[in-house]
Amino acid sequence: MVRHLTATVWRLPLLAALAASLPVLAQTKPAAPPPAPAVLFENVRVFDGKSDRLSAPSNVLVVGNVIRRVSTGAIEPPAGSTLTRVAGNGRTLMPGLIDGHTHIMFADIPQIAALTADIGFVQLAAGKAATDSLMRGFTTLRDMGGPAFGLKRAIDVGILPGPRIWPSGAMISQSGGHADFRLPTEMPAAPGDFSYTSRVNAAIVADGVPDVLKRVREQLALGASQIKLTAGGGVSSVFDPLDVTQFSPDELRAAVNAAENWGTYVGVHAYTPRAIRAAVDAGVRVIEHATMMDEATAKLMAEKGTWVVLQPFLDDEDATPFAPGSANRAKQLQMFSGTDTSYKLAKQYRLKAGWGTDTLFDAKIAARQAMQLTKLTRWYTPAEVLQIATRVNGELLALSGLRSPYPGKLGVVEEGALADLLLVEGDPIANIKLIEDPARNFVVIMKDGRIYKNTVK
Repeated sequence: MVRHLTATVWRLPLLAALAASLPVLAQTKPAAPPPAPAVLFENVRVFDGKSDRLSAPSNVLVVGNVIRRVSTGAIEPPAGSTLTRVAGNGRTLMPGLIDGHTHIMFADIPQIAALTADIGFVQLAAGKAATDSLMRGFTTLRDMGGPAFGLKRAIDVGILPGPRIWPSGAMISQSGGHADFRLPTEMPAAPGDFSYTSRVNAAIVADGVPDVLKRVREQLALGASQIKLTAGGGVSSVFDPLDVTQFSPDELRAAVNAAENWGTYVGVHAYTPRAIRAAVDAGVRVIEHATMMDEATAKLMAEKGTWVVLQPFLDDEDATPFAPGSANRAKQLQMFSGTDTSYKLAKQYRLKAGWGTDTLFDAKIAARQAMQLTKLTRWYTPAEVLQIATRVNGELLALSGLRSPYPGKLGVVEEGALADLLLVEGDPIANIKLIEDPARNFVVIMKDGRIYKNTVK
């Protein structure tokens, strides 16, 4: 009893002191946040992602992660800000490049490693691939299938440098479809059995409307910014001929409705007119590849406002090497035969056309990311090519609506846009080959207002 009273008496002065200090604490204002860091690019010529020519000499101010001012006159930085000045000396300032169709988890490793290696190895290899992509000037990737949620988070919190990632999560395939990576010995599957690619959320099989709904909703719950289905036959897949149309109309509509309920959309892998039309009729917003589309299909897509994300698939040094005479090689040549026509039709019908590399399982081809872009000069002017890889792909990203992981405008140099910027040694409109050597010609690489490379002297 005495000990209890003693403790109470001891606390009384302390409580009185605390009570007396409360009015003072209540009057204390929280400290003002420090001014956002600022970067001023001086004397640059701007490719804004929209024009077919460079601007007059200009100054561009970045505050935090946003482009605050673009002016041909002098710009005063915010008072008290920590300012970094970059002497442009007439170089070109342009938006960061956007790759509209990647599989970053599997770009650099052989297919056998992707299907059998420990997932920790796959993730570490993908981390390096992401950093390499950023240092090639690709500040954003739209990832169309693979377990990229962890990699995206690691980049976002600063564990490693890399591009922004718009993730789809697992590719969703029907049994025997383009993203069914099971071995023949794993079929028929036992009830509730999941393959390795399903367990690591790389690709998952769904048959029937209830199963499709479940798998789409799972990817949205995990953080998918858009959904990827495989709606037609593929070149690299084992089971399906190229002409096969995949998923029923009801299954496709179920996926579209589930995505729309989350404010986003479905993109599908499809080459053939039949597969494309089935997807468009079901409300799919984006067709990936469409390499074998015909004129009637292009006209339908134009009427519906359907996007297409094309790749310059050609039988050249960047073609995936398949054994001569193999079924995969035969499908590859069949697919290549439609590339020129698909670009011609996309231009003729003014389709909303993005671009992406779709590189898989080959580090050498992945390193040629910019070369895949410059190949578009076969069909477009250099200015149009750069617009596609910046503003147009930025508009593609915006289709994710509220599921976009990085609110703000990308792909343009304008006031209020997010500060993903490249300072280029030379004029890439006059010489688009400059982007093929980013180590030499991208002297500044900025993503989200942060400078990742600066070799300006």
